[in-house]
Amino acid sequence: MQKSATLIIGANSEIAKALACEYFSADERLIVISRNTSHYEQAKFNGVHCIDIADYQESSIEAATRKIAKLKDDVIIGRVFICHGVLHNDDVFPEKRLEDFSSKAFNDVIGANTTTPMLWLKYLLPLVNSKYRCVMTFFSARVGSIGDNGLGGWYSYRASKAALNMLLKSAAIELGRRAKNVKLISFHPGTTDSPLSKPFSHNVAPEKLFSAEFVAKQLVDIVERSKLDGLLSYLDWQGKTIEW
Repeated sequence: MQKSATLIIGANSEIAKALACEYFSADERLIVISRNTSHYEQAKFNGVHCIDIADYQESSIEAATRKIAKLKDDVIIGRVFICHGVLHNDDVFPEKRLEDFSSKAFNDVIGANTTTPMLWLKYLLPLVNSKYRCVMTFFSARVGSIGDNGLGGWYSYRASKAALNMLLKSAAIELGRRAKNVKLISFHPGTTDSPLSKPFSHNVAPEKLFSAEFVAKQLVDIVERSKLDGLLSYLDWQGKTIEW
């Protein structure tokens, strides 16, 4: 008998780990993909199917989806969470002024935040296009909203998330014709207490700095209530629509 499965990609982030705890149960299959799946070696995750990936080049993504395809007779993928995102690392930091803009940093951010999620969608579509409901959530950000941009700066990160939203909106229109069982969500988690937001969290009011566990519970509620409407939903952690 096929079991419902949840697929978490970029599974080593704090929110991804919290989502894994929400969805892993005896009646639910959990598949995680990451460059580092050691977190899922704990006894409480016994039975989780881990797929290690060396990098997020297109060939590696295609190879990983082939591994998922081998499980298809046993599972129905009902939820996908694509948790990729880079805001800063040793070579990248949000630009405060035009002089900080770098073509290399821009390409790195676009690669992680825009290209990689779309490649996952490309290769996963044959696995989720079926008679069964599937909700695919992509981690975006409110700063990707052109209408909401009142502060400027953060050129690369803003552009990468705005581009992701546009690509997903186009994909939702296409899937409304050829994969009516698939719902796409572009999700803003808010400022989460995690390594991603740590350099900026000192400016955030305590009540607006969320735990990964809180964000995961909010997102679970959003996903489970989502309707198959052939549209991209751009939502924040409260389930409220963000302007484009």
